[in-house]
Amino acid sequence: MKVNVLKFSVILLAAALTLASCNRKGCTDPTALNYNEKAKKDDGNCEYAPIVTASETIVVSGSVATNTTWSAANIYELAGKVVVKSGATLTIEAGTVIKGRQGAGTLASALVVAQGGMINANGTAAAPIIFTSVLDNIQPGELTGTNLTEADQGLWGGVIILGNAPISAADGDALSQIEGIPTSDAFGAFGGTNVADNSGSMTYISIRHGGALIGAGNEINGLTLGGVGNGTTLSNIEVVANLDDGVEFFGGSVDASNVLVGFQGDDGIDIDMNYSGTVSNFLVINGANSDEALEIDGPEGTTYTNGMFTLLNGTCNVFGGGDARGDFKSKAQGTINNVDLGTAKIRASYQNACADPKTDAFTHLTDATPTLSFTSSAFTAVSVYTASDDGATTPNQCTVPAVDQAAAEAIMTSGIAAGGPTAWGWTWMHVNNKL
Repeated sequence: MKVNVLKFSVILLAAALTLASCNRKGCTDPTALNYNEKAKKDDGNCEYAPIVTASETIVVSGSVATNTTWSAANIYELAGKVVVKSGATLTIEAGTVIKGRQGAGTLASALVVAQGGMINANGTAAAPIIFTSVLDNIQPGELTGTNLTEADQGLWGGVIILGNAPISAADGDALSQIEGIPTSDAFGAFGGTNVADNSGSMTYISIRHGGALIGAGNEINGLTLGGVGNGTTLSNIEVVANLDDGVEFFGGSVDASNVLVGFQGDDGIDIDMNYSGTVSNFLVINGANSDEALEIDGPEGTTYTNGMFTLLNGTCNVFGGGDARGDFKSKAQGTINNVDLGTAKIRASYQNACADPKTDAFTHLTDATPTLSFTSSAFTAVSVYTASDDGATTPNQCTVPAVDQAAAEAIMTSGIAAGGPTAWGWTWMHVNNKL
């Protein structure tokens, strides 16, 4: 008998294809992202879009006295000053939004980490932790709201961290009270002897629209650091549209890296009380009502007078163009390396009927062994100035001698500075085209 081989092969192929079609595996759920309409058997690997639920607003006030976690699923609303007490740790999840209520004076809202308290607030570039105003319409999962601009300042307070690291306060005190918190409130104390004090960790943090008024001419900084030790981690910090300073260091030894400050009402980065840490990879962008990009002071008293700050890899600009300023004053002592700055102001003080300089930033710059130095940095101008008299019975208003101006210019030769970083994709300023 003769067999039609070709016809038989076609029949076998058709049968195989039919069997394969019947056994095709895939996601058979039409609500899944990877639904396969040709699948006959579910393979158990369906993929679904995340379920988005409305966030809950949780109002917090008073003290955080035990270990507490704030979830990215919620918005936390600060009602007045919320204080993380000694022995407690506040953990804030990446992507969490915290909003401060409006209020001035004692009613100003702020998050305060007291001496001995800890904060672990570690965001990511994709999910930064955002501190802002209740007036901001931002929601969890967003990098920015749509209703506030860089002109919206002073809508709430700010973030204050207080530690046990050395400070140089007035009258030789080793302990001081942070500005804006009455001395009757013990949680406002800062300073001590522990250089390695640890207040926790803050990374990928954006602080916006703060600086509420707490007294005549006195507003809260975006981020206030009082006596914070170098056991603390600070990196990738943005402060924008704060009515007072962006970041202010009152003594302490903590290092801060990747710091962006913009459109502040006063100074961008402010150093006081003989801060001895390093601020590296920073960018300050002044707005129309900003004061100095940098305001740098040294010791205020007779205690802990040998701390030396470092400013490393930074750029100071004015948005839209213009001359930013760095003011080195009040016995400033430290190193400025690879900083691109506009005008560098150096304060001088005089005595003996204005005939002789006395200790100030100028003498620290021009001494045989200088304790204020500028290396690989760029300036548009150097200006020696004096705002002080010589303490005589009838005070003399001193004029800076030409020889002192020339001495500063000779030491501070402008060079080429690479400056600070330019990649800030996670920040409010980048998203809103303000870099």
